[in-house]
Parts: sequence; structure tokens; C-alpha cells
Amino acid sequence: MTEKCNKYEALFIFSDEETLLSHIKTCEDCRNEYERMNKVSDLIQEVKPELLRKKRDLARLKVACAAFAILLSGTLLGIINFNQDVSDTLKYGQALSIEDYGFPVDSYGLLMVD
Repeated sequence: MTEKCNKYEALFIFSDEETLLSHIKTCEDCRNEYERMNKVSDLIQEVKPELLRKKRDLARLKVACAAFAILLSGTLLGIINFNQDVSDTLKYGQALSIEDYGFPVDSYGLLMVD
């Protein structure tokens, strides 16, 4: 009984393709291993477009979720008013005066000092 050849892995990893192919021509065990690896490679190439499509769909979903989160947070921050006292007295184009802050003022609108 002859021993099985175990040079395929070493030739595949460490040598060039010409050396591997010349050894495959003479060795039956390595030829079977080479054919088996080609079948696996063909299966991987067949499934590759499906895997890429799933990754692309996942990336699109992530972008859509991020855009929705940005839109929602921007809308909510625009709606929510954190300081309602200032928003009731301050309108567009107006500025706050000393009286708006609750300080006593005289008839000229200046700060009253006793």
C-alpha cells in the first residue's frame, strides 16, 4: 500500500503555479485535491454576487436609518423649546432689554439705582 502524497498544500502556498501544475500532472492524489479546490472556488464565485447584494442592501439600510435619525432629531430640536419664558417675550427682530430680565428701570428705560 502506497502512502498518500501530501505535497499539494506546500506547493499551493509556497511555489509558483507552473511547479504546482507540473506536479499535478504526475500525482493522482494532488490532482484530486486540485479538482476539489476548483469546485469549491467555483461555488464561491457562484455565491459571491448574492453576498455582495446583501452587503449593499445592509449598507443602504444603515444610510436610511442614519438619515431618518438626523431628520427626526433636527425636527424635534426645532419643535422643542427649552426656555419658554424667553420665547414668549422675544419675537423675531426684537432684542431683550433690562426690563425683560426683571430689573427695575426708570422712565428712560435705564437701570434704576437707589
